[in-house]
Amino acid sequence: MQPGVPLETAKRVYRRYLKLEPTHVEEYIAYLKSKGEWGEAATRLADIINDDLFRSLEAKSKHAMWLDLADICTRHPQEVAHLHVEAILRSGIRKFTDEVGRLWTSLADYFIRQGLFEKARDVYEEGLDTVVTVRDFSLVFDALTTFETSLLEARIGTEGEDDDDGVGVDGTLFLLHNAGSDADLRLARLEHLNNRRPIMLSSVMLRQNPHNVHEWHKRIKLFGGDTSKQITAYTEAIQSVDCNKAIGKPHSLWCAFAKFYDRHGDLHNARIIFMKATEAQYKYVDDLASVWCEAAELELKHKNYRRALELMRTATATPPGKDGRRTQEEADGPVQGRLYRSTKLWSFYSDLEESLGTIESTCAVYDRILDLRIATPQIVLNYALFLEESKNYEAAFQVYERGIALFRYPHSKDIWTAYLSRFVLRYGGTKLERARDLFRHALRETPASAAAPVYLQYAALEESHGLARAAMEVYDQAVRSVPANQRLPIYDRYLSRASDFFGIAKVVQYCIPWINLKFCNRASIWIDRWPANRVRYVCKDFTSCLPACLMFTFKCCAGSRDL
Repeated sequence: MQPGVPLETAKRVYRRYLKLEPTHVEEYIAYLKSKGEWGEAATRLADIINDDLFRSLEAKSKHAMWLDLADICTRHPQEVAHLHVEAILRSGIRKFTDEVGRLWTSLADYFIRQGLFEKARDVYEEGLDTVVTVRDFSLVFDALTTFETSLLEARIGTEGEDDDDGVGVDGTLFLLHNAGSDADLRLARLEHLNNRRPIMLSSVMLRQNPHNVHEWHKRIKLFGGDTSKQITAYTEAIQSVDCNKAIGKPHSLWCAFAKFYDRHGDLHNARIIFMKATEAQYKYVDDLASVWCEAAELELKHKNYRRALELMRTATATPPGKDGRRTQEEADGPVQGRLYRSTKLWSFYSDLEESLGTIESTCAVYDRILDLRIATPQIVLNYALFLEESKNYEAAFQVYERGIALFRYPHSKDIWTAYLSRFVLRYGGTKLERARDLFRHALRETPASAAAPVYLQYAALEESHGLARAAMEVYDQAVRSVPANQRLPIYDRYLSRASDFFGIAKVVQYCIPWINLKFCNRASIWIDRWPANRVRYVCKDFTSCLPACLMFTFKCCAGSRDL
């Protein structure tokens, strides 16, 4: 619009123009703003916001238009009195689920400019109770804090002026002056607002995701010292958290709730909470097992040992109609139906039986674990060690046998290591053939890359309790079976033991098979030409100088007599 055109004329021209080009209404709104026609500008802006078919030529979003309308309504409440400002702004708040903090502050500012302070405070409080993002919360909270601070400062300033005006020479004006002051009340309200900030922020986080277990724990800590609020928070938490959507461990809320009662000396209610927790829904079996373990630990804390064992027997009992086999129906059902197969629960139960039960009851627990095929290598080792401590050595060796039948390498490695060492330590050479069978079985089950320690242990058995020739055969089998990068330590020990048992003359013969593998059977030709005393001359302390022997043999294979 050209300068100098009367306002009313310009408005009439724009209105006729918009009948032809309604999409250019934003240009008209901008002109009205520049001329201070806030009432009609707000009306036109509200119309295009309510028009779902309108598309902004300036690429403005509906949210941006709402913010523009909010600014006009709050800054010029008298000009937009013909509009239902509160209803308009609240409709925008309902429409936009996030980034509504500015709309809430605009609505409160609208009431502040009209002098409706209590109404503005209610709007701020409502906004703090409904926003779902930290950004909106901070915006509304800062605005409310500024509002309360400005009211407090204004009240203090007013009271100072009243005090100056009310001072009389004879003090008569003091009696007629209203000394009632609400400055302390306003200050207390501001302090209370700041103290409530962590709790209100926690509410915002939980409105974002009511299934966040960590946020519930943090919220409960905020109510420290107020037991009634903590109980209410625990109750809300366990009712709000869905196990399938939870972030964190839902069972930790139940356990913390029960421990809360225990800390306050209410063991009866703590037990009730744990019993309710065992009936709640969980996503994983370990969560339910943790609840049972925590309940048993509570009884142990109060020295109720029999009750703790009864809890474990109840938790590990096989449900009626089940034979211990995994079925699809069991997998699809609630976790309570799969609890009897929880390794964590059985491990805790076995520890309790070892400490509080008898040998027979402990063995029954361990046997049940093996029967259900839920044992771990550590459980097998624990069971065998328990039997050894009870002097039941053959029963312990049977447990080792059951363990190696359950697992394959590498899970069976620790079981084999313990089994072989314990058997040799127990019987030595009295049951040599049985020990040899064990070592051969272990070597069949162990891959070549991990068999070197087993070969060395086997050879040590033969050296201590068997035949020297059998030990040499074990060493020979070892250097042929293990990978090339693991042969040198074995060959060092092999030749050292050969020198100890048979003398230096046999050492070179034991070198021939290994050198033949490297140099195409040329070692035997040249070794025969060199007497054993020549080898002894080259290396006097041969038992500790394997590299020198290998160099000697290599030169022989290369056809050189110059040593």
